[in-house]
Amino acid sequence: MAADRAEKEEGALMPEWDETATRLIGRGEELARLDAVIGGLGGDGVPSVIDIAADAGMGKSRLLSELCTRARRRGLTVLCGRATEYERHTPFQPFVDAFADADPALLVSGAVPDAAAPALYGVRDAASRMRGGDRFGLYRAVADVLTGLAEHGGLLVALDDLHWADPASLELLDRLIRHPVRGRVALVVARRQRQTPHPLAAALTRGVDSGAVERVVLGPLPEQESIEALAPDLAPHDARRIYAAGEGNPLYVLCLLHAHRHGASRPAGTAPAHGITVAGVPAGLASLLLDELTTLTEAQRRTVEAVAVLGHQATPAMLRLITGHRTGEQLDEDINALTRRDLLRLESDSRWSLRHPLLRALVYESASASDRAEIHRSAAAELAAIGAPATERAHHVERSLTGWDPLSAAVLTEAAAQFASTAPATAAHLLEVVLRLMPDTPASARRRGETTLARARALAAGGSLRESRDLLHALISGCGPDEAALRGDATALCAMMERHLGHSPEATALLRRELTRGPEPRQAVSLGLALGMAALNTVSYPTVRDDLDRTLAVARSHNDLVGELGALALASLGEAYEGQTAAADRLADTAAALADALTDPDLTELSEALVWLAWAEALLERYADAERHADRGLDIARRSGQVYVLPHLLSARAFVHLTTCRLPSALTAAEEAEAVARAIGSSDLLAFTLSFKALVLLVHRPLGDTLALTTAEEAVATAGTSRHWWASLAGCVLGHTALVSGDPHRARDAILRVGGPELLGLQPSIRPGQLDTLVATALALGDTEQAEGWAARAAEEADLIGLNGQRGAALRARAALAQHQRDPRTAARLFERAARAYAPSGATLWEAYSLLLASTQAQAAGHAPRATALWERARRQADTGGARLLTDLAALTRPRDEAPPAPPAPTGLDQLTARERQVAELVAEGLSNQAIATKLYLSRRTVETHLSAIYRKTSLRSRSALAGLMTRAALGRRG
Repeated sequence: MAADRAEKEEGALMPEWDETATRLIGRGEELARLDAVIGGLGGDGVPSVIDIAADAGMGKSRLLSELCTRARRRGLTVLCGRATEYERHTPFQPFVDAFADADPALLVSGAVPDAAAPALYGVRDAASRMRGGDRFGLYRAVADVLTGLAEHGGLLVALDDLHWADPASLELLDRLIRHPVRGRVALVVARRQRQTPHPLAAALTRGVDSGAVERVVLGPLPEQESIEALAPDLAPHDARRIYAAGEGNPLYVLCLLHAHRHGASRPAGTAPAHGITVAGVPAGLASLLLDELTTLTEAQRRTVEAVAVLGHQATPAMLRLITGHRTGEQLDEDINALTRRDLLRLESDSRWSLRHPLLRALVYESASASDRAEIHRSAAAELAAIGAPATERAHHVERSLTGWDPLSAAVLTEAAAQFASTAPATAAHLLEVVLRLMPDTPASARRRGETTLARARALAAGGSLRESRDLLHALISGCGPDEAALRGDATALCAMMERHLGHSPEATALLRRELTRGPEPRQAVSLGLALGMAALNTVSYPTVRDDLDRTLAVARSHNDLVGELGALALASLGEAYEGQTAAADRLADTAAALADALTDPDLTELSEALVWLAWAEALLERYADAERHADRGLDIARRSGQVYVLPHLLSARAFVHLTTCRLPSALTAAEEAEAVARAIGSSDLLAFTLSFKALVLLVHRPLGDTLALTTAEEAVATAGTSRHWWASLAGCVLGHTALVSGDPHRARDAILRVGGPELLGLQPSIRPGQLDTLVATALALGDTEQAEGWAARAAEEADLIGLNGQRGAALRARAALAQHQRDPRTAARLFERAARAYAPSGATLWEAYSLLLASTQAQAAGHAPRATALWERARRQADTGGARLLTDLAALTRPRDEAPPAPPAPTGLDQLTARERQVAELVAEGLSNQAIATKLYLSRRTVETHLSAIYRKTSLRSRSALAGLMTRAALGRRG
């Protein structure tokens, strides 16, 4: 009887509400929007990411739970994960939490790549599954896993409390927003609006702008509906006072109702607080929540605090060891009591958690600092005793440190090394903790320097280029005379940071100063190569030609094969830039033979050598060799985590695939290069990658599409006022896209702005192509004299370079002049010669383009059969390679003696209303639903209604099919 009475008294103290069990109140409109997205998942124009934003306690978790329930009813697989406040430096924690819900049979099958291990299994299992690798390969692997999980019915991944997510998770999320997962996959994130870190807010906002993200912002609950649902038993006056005091926030209202019903001393109608706690809860409400703990026994309170500190490691075994319970029965008794009070809840993986993250935060912060540190220290010790890796112990070691401890520092340093390739921001944070506590004494100087250099590398890999650069400058200035090796390594890395930040002159000065100190041979080679790369960036390769010769001599005299390869490859690229084809060819031959003789482990030391070699070969029109070396470099860089070389190699692959007319794979490489460049944080590198992406988009997208132009504009804006080669490239690409878009004035100005009136600001290797574009601009503007001058200059420059592709560009310029002078016979002959010039190297894109132009002139000259043969060949090449621009041009220039095409099947276009046709035309232009709504002054829902009617009337199923139909209709009208 006594026991029954005690249990009854305990039950009286339990909260009478459960945030996740209550009926969802006042969110009908939000649920309707979410239902629409889930219902249309995988369709064109349907966002793949849902962003639920709200203040603390506003019910985002409850709405997320309801959405998951509805998704399951629709047959979707649902994975639920949560970021946690006190594990913000545990990489991929919310994703690991979500994948715990996945089918174990799939996760252990061979279908799951090892590269995805850190985001699927967490730091413990990932260490045994993954060796090396880069984080961008991990992101691709995670996307593949999500695609696989969605194959049967679709997939919803719900990630709660993303405002607390670790940097690695935020970068992965950004990747998934920019490059949505294929198939019926929805990613739903819930976050506190005021506490969202800038990178997450920026990624989601970009997604909203592009139509990839559907944003749902939760405001206060409706007053009457809330009172009727939550307080039907209270007098209306009291209920309204409680609602007002809780400001319509569901959590606050429920807390105040709980306090009111249990006779709390605080008046029910008073304002919840003046001031906000660390957890984001008004101070008065925090007091009410923590008041639940006042009746606990000492052992129960210690258990609650241990759960708050341990987080996802709060297993029964760990709790027993940490809390000091003598037996499992004693622990079970306390946990049962806490469960009945709804303070603790058992998760699906048999771990214990507090009922709400806010409560965990309040308990954690209310515990004394010494108690928290002791729990973390005990957890770290227990994990070490069972052989847990440093990556799993690091969180507890960090939070238990109160002063310098060499053993703890060793754990953090080891964990940082393991995190370096997949979670560099976490690695940098752990090393910063070590440096902060390390004694600044002569005895620790060497270790401090090495740790600082490691942290600078991690910051660089994570995209914090300026912080890395500043740290390296401080390290360099503090190095003593006996630390030449450390200073040399720091100088080489600092020069790289300066280059990526657009400060190549500063990098050059830094490197030359270090070279005058007489570094040992290994570093002399490293510094010499860095000097050469800085000169290439500033279009000043001739000034370092002798330096590279000396670097090559040093490498050879010390049997440094990798250094020799680097010097040869870099010199080849420099000579190719300068149009010295014979010298570049000789150097490339030697470099390629050496690279092919070295093993992958050898080349890991300097994977940049394959960047330089691949680009040299691409400029020399040796596309098969360039692709082979770029692919090998990508494989090595990804396995070794050398992220900084990926954009260069991926852009080389994109350029080769573009030139050889493989547009889909070219776009894939260009988009990946862009994603890595954005993560690295270098504006120059981003301008570089966007330039190639713009070129690929120009040819891959339909005629009239504006995405290439806007991408080129972004490239130029990103380059800013830089005078580096990459900025020049961006200006030239803008000129080319502007010309195709029908703006010759802008095209000419863009090229001359970066090249100067004589184009001396451009490397000789790209001048013939730009002169070809300038001929077209001059002719479009009616300046025949200038066009003749540009065409003659193009022929001159191409002859000096001596490459077939360059001659092809010059021939095309002369052909355009002949066409303008109404000499179609000569124009056709020159365009054909241009096509033949491109053929030997495999430059299929430019061959097809020249053939199309030759076809139109052959038709004009009265050679119809020849025109048809040229046209057929060009169209076949364009179709095979995915060159939509050329395909559309071919449709416009079909020779007249071709058999008339079969009449098109009825499309339903004649059934469209004027407004529906207007919407369809804007879809064909590539506008998102939101952009169409803005342009036509409609609501987004109205646009979606029009689209549904259009699809029904035209019997089409996708946005791309509609765009194709509208384009064909427009081309037909022009014909």
